Amino acid sequence: MSNVDHQSATATPAPDPRRWRALAVLALVQFMIVIDSTVVNVALPSIRDEFNASTGSLTWVVNAYVLTAAGLLLLGGRLGDLFGRRRVFTIGTALFAVASLTTGAALSLGMLVTGRFAQGVGEALASPAALSLVALLFVDERERAKAFAIWGGIAGAGATVGVVLSGVITEFIDWRWIFFINVPLALIPLLLIRRLVDEGRATGTPKRIDVPGAVLVTGGLVALVYAVVAAAGNGWSNPVVWAPLVAGIVALAAFVALERRSAAPLIPPRFFANGVRLSANALSILLVSTTSAVFFLVILYMRDVLGYSPLIAGLAWVPFLVMFMPGLALSARLVARFGVGITMAIGFAAAAAGLLLLGRIPADGSYVVDLLPAFLLIALGMGIANPALQNAVLYKVSGEDAGLGSGVAATVAQMGGALGVAVFAMIAVREQISSTASPEVAATEGYQLALLVAGLVLIVGLLAAVWLAIRAPQVGRAAPGAGQPPSDQPPGSSDEPVPAQLTRSGRSSR
Repeated sequence: MSNVDHQSATATPAPDPRRWRALAVLALVQFMIVIDSTVVNVALPSIRDEFNASTGSLTWVVNAYVLTAAGLLLLGGRLGDLFGRRRVFTIGTALFAVASLTTGAALSLGMLVTGRFAQGVGEALASPAALSLVALLFVDERERAKAFAIWGGIAGAGATVGVVLSGVITEFIDWRWIFFINVPLALIPLLLIRRLVDEGRATGTPKRIDVPGAVLVTGGLVALVYAVVAAAGNGWSNPVVWAPLVAGIVALAAFVALERRSAAPLIPPRFFANGVRLSANALSILLVSTTSAVFFLVILYMRDVLGYSPLIAGLAWVPFLVMFMPGLALSARLVARFGVGITMAIGFAAAAAGLLLLGRIPADGSYVVDLLPAFLLIALGMGIANPALQNAVLYKVSGEDAGLGSGVAATVAQMGGALGVAVFAMIAVREQISSTASPEVAATEGYQLALLVAGLVLIVGLLAAVWLAIRAPQVGRAAPGAGQPPSDQPPGSSDEPVPAQLTRSGRSSR
């Protein structure tokens, strides 16, 4: 058999019969993690009252989680590649459950914040390991599009469910149950994962951690996220913002220089040779930053301007969740037929239209007239765009680098969320301060401007997605017949093989 024939025969091995059950278990943990990133928002006033916390100290209930997860996701993904994705996933899920129990049972604000730090570590281990396992389990392009439609939907659905649950639980039970609920959810994958997924350790990478690189990239990312989070309340000229910002940039620059000379780099330089992955991660920043701003700003508008209670503010997002689901179903069909570029462009267009509608909200706004139509458009756009993005950020990631690719994607998402809240909140606050109108009208003017700018950002993303579709139209499209991945390389891509299926022994089929 020739080399070409041999590569064709081994490029797409037989699918694992457990793959769909495994996806359900892995997605449950991701759903739990995403919920936890938003569920705390509506409960913050109750936490403040119970512990008599200041506004400054209360921000650490959110920031402790964001900082830790964003800083460690990259390292967590690489640990999965080196020491086994199932093992790292199990450790991360168990840690997340224990940390959730500790947070819910907190006797002081310090204990609660410590639990949030530990939850961030649990996410950094579990989330990239889970996504890399999904990438390796699904080798058929059509099936992979469906799997990523489910997985990509977890982010938007989980974020929305988190807001709704937070309002309901805080109103009728107790804020502590927003954390306690994670414990039984985590037990399900912990009991089932060994039966459904092989270990998934990379075989072509030295089992060695680049410690200096890990320290530099983790410290640099933590410093950058801290600066972005601090900017929301201090402005970019404050030393508390620019000092960590400069330190983070220096650390990341040193990391890049170190990785180029390292024998066993944390991030191999070849990983960034793929133009599709780079474009997709950049688009992910635009989508996540703007949609994070929507949740943050619109909830403030509901509470401060329209006077909604926590329960009503939470339930107001139910139509958003309902509309999100058809977007997911449509995304898988669009990716298989047109590729990820066109699919992302359609999703960005719908979401941008919704944001531009939100940019017209009045101080005496009506939910049905001013919010609901925009919610439906944004939800549909997110449902279409998210799975396509998940597909593209892991395009042609090899079996050795699946965890790394997942870690990069998750880190970019966390950074995008923090960046979006900080930047768009700052735009809203500065507009409010400059306004001479009444407090409600001034607040509304700030939200209007921030949401309009967010809509324009998504239009930029739409144009970038169209460019990607023109340059690499075949990415994500199912090949006619057998479902083989396309054989032609898109411009700017590397020569890495397509994701390898895990064998029963847990080794890469490569």
